[in-house]
Amino acid sequence: MQYGFIKVAAVTPELRVADPAYNATAIVGAIRTCRESGAKLIVFPELALTGFSCGDLFLQPRLLQEAGRQLIRICESCADADALIAIGLPVEVRGKLYDVAAVLHRGELLAFVPKRVIGPEVDQRSFVPGVGSVDLVEWEGRRVPFGTDILFSCEGMPHLTVAVGIGHELRTIEPLLAKHAAAGATVFCHLDAECAGVGNREYRRRLMRTYSATCSCALIRAAAGNGESTTDGVFDGHDLIAENGILLAEAEPFKDGVLLTEIDVDLLTYERSRNPHYPSLLDLQNEDRSRYVEAHFALDQADTALTRTFDPHPFAPEEESERTLRCEEILNIQAFGLKKRLAHTHCEKAVLGISGGLDSTLALLVAARAMDLLGLPRGNIMAVTMPGFGTTDRTYENACTLIRCIGATFREIPIRDAVQVHFRDIGQDEGLHDATYENAQARERTQILMDLGNQIGGLVVGTGDLSELALGWATYNGDHMSMYGVNGGVPKTLLRHLVSYYADTCGDKELSSALKDVLDTPVSPELLPPEDGKIAQKTEELVGPYELHDFFLYYMLRRGFSPAKVYHIARQAFHADLFSGENAVKEEGDGSYSAGTILTWLKVFYRRFFSQQFKRSCLPDGPKIGSVSLSPRGALRMPSDACAQAWLTELEGL
Repeated sequence: MQYGFIKVAAVTPELRVADPAYNATAIVGAIRTCRESGAKLIVFPELALTGFSCGDLFLQPRLLQEAGRQLIRICESCADADALIAIGLPVEVRGKLYDVAAVLHRGELLAFVPKRVIGPEVDQRSFVPGVGSVDLVEWEGRRVPFGTDILFSCEGMPHLTVAVGIGHELRTIEPLLAKHAAAGATVFCHLDAECAGVGNREYRRRLMRTYSATCSCALIRAAAGNGESTTDGVFDGHDLIAENGILLAEAEPFKDGVLLTEIDVDLLTYERSRNPHYPSLLDLQNEDRSRYVEAHFALDQADTALTRTFDPHPFAPEEESERTLRCEEILNIQAFGLKKRLAHTHCEKAVLGISGGLDSTLALLVAARAMDLLGLPRGNIMAVTMPGFGTTDRTYENACTLIRCIGATFREIPIRDAVQVHFRDIGQDEGLHDATYENAQARERTQILMDLGNQIGGLVVGTGDLSELALGWATYNGDHMSMYGVNGGVPKTLLRHLVSYYADTCGDKELSSALKDVLDTPVSPELLPPEDGKIAQKTEELVGPYELHDFFLYYMLRRGFSPAKVYHIARQAFHADLFSGENAVKEEGDGSYSAGTILTWLKVFYRRFFSQQFKRSCLPDGPKIGSVSLSPRGALRMPSDACAQAWLTELEGL
């Protein structure tokens, strides 16, 4: 259960209607299978011990007696099971019949949780609804907590608190899930039995995603399947596991068995803590608060082998259709943001520095769309190329082509002479290619753009992206500064998709060709002289691959993962296991990195992220794009003097 991960299982066992002995054997076997897979939370369907479709047989004392006897047998058989287990069965309490979940741990019956919402037809003929207040009831010679308002708290894992619900609970206007979550439940076990029907599967998916997102919880649905009576319906065993709005696992239709995955309870707690509107136990009415009872259990602490996957590019949707929609949405956010700023400042012109690199290319495309929205000619964009010591023919020619194809006003202002004069003024050796040599060029370019903006009454549009801001890969008061930064909310990995999308949809062969060549060009500030006419200064060789840094950034800020946890999942996402053992891959690439490479750049990421906050503290305005933003005006309130040592210390010895 390392890093907050716990393996969970939703089980649809093979059963026989009204045969508790047979069903108990199947349940015990399934529990054994789940234990071998490392599952610590195991959920069975509603009325799994008897079958859901028994009808009026539920009123037969013999069926109830046998179900009770077999539950005791399951407890005895699973006395050494290191897992919390929820099993559905009918139970008579004080002359009334209830559809309940028996919650077990290490052979001990912790509680009965009754079904609260009784459905039509068979349910109402047999069962009465359960109530919230928790009582102690006599069952098979023992006193057992009975009620819906019971939380099962793990003593060795403080963020793991489990609640249980049955049947139609998620379809009610006010499901108990919301109240349980406010009381602290992070995981909701949903024991269910519903006939298959056209549209039902997608409806259940939506319910699972919606409620798990709204309540920042994990939902485990175990459903009745094959073996149930088909007299009036067919049961498809549609088991589902969702976490915080994401469907982690789904069973195939009509295929009984075990659905396994891992949920992250630490993530769920973090999501709640960052949401100021999330309710707490204190928000419940006094009578509701007092009704809750906690049942405690403990699990052996052990590493959780991960089978769930982590997208190595969390900012960019994997599905092409979804990615296309995302790209169009982002371009509109950027363009409408710039449109508003131009209109508000009464500027009809924009000034951009165009290098032939990715960032300035996207900014130019956004500026063109903003001019179109304003009904202004694209010639109102002054696109300036400023060749310097490191400019290559490739990037220069791409810059010229882009400007011409977009229809912007072209302006070329070489900076070599001005920078050389500046070097003489400050006594800088031109042969010394240090930070002064590089930053002087960036600041000269920014000065030119600002002065041109004053000259024509235009707004200087910034080009720096989110990934560069995270690493501080910008010259302070150089490319760091502008009058409006359109790319500040776009990470580099997503930015590539935006430019690619524009290349595929622009309908201009020459522009498309230039955009694709920009995508193929190594990322570089081009501040050092070329080598044999090619780019000598490659950013990702200096600060690390952007796909790694974007991954680190997302899971640090958006998910709140610790450094060790980020490293742990990065090894899985980037296939670090390919670089160890007999079948080791010798060269990195194609989205694969060794564990050593990941750790090296992760340390670089934390060092730079903390040390460069002072640059982010004075960012120009720019539109927020996604769930991760580094704007100091509310998105990230971080002191510029914060120390990274605590984060780096956690990485020592990994």
